Amino acid sequence: MKLDFSLIEGQHIDGFKGGAGLFEPRIFTDANNRIMTAVLAPGAHIGMHTHEGSSEIVYILEGKGVMVCDGEREILRPGDVSYCPEGHTHSLRNESGLPLRFFAVVPEHRA
Repeated sequence: MKLDFSLIEGQHIDGFKGGAGLFEPRIFTDANNRIMTAVLAPGAHIGMHTHEGSSEIVYILEGKGVMVCDGEREILRPGDVSYCPEGHTHSLRNESGLPLRFFAVVPEHRA
């Protein structure tokens, strides 16, 4: 199944997951996954959160970001992938002056 994110309505969320600044995702959701492209505005960040019942894979398309995973700070650039397993904690920050664009998949885990 092809997903055309240009046909999915974009959201404008300020302070996502307790963070700050503008987060603009386009999200496809079904019973098993959330698949998205998103832009994190310059200076914005997604708040620290724990994946309970899911994990997350983030692939950086454009810009430079800082991912904090379980307290470890990692610099992410285009082509880098960050993986947050179920039960672990992470946040994403755009510390640059340019938009941070990324693709992410959040698979739901079943017991």
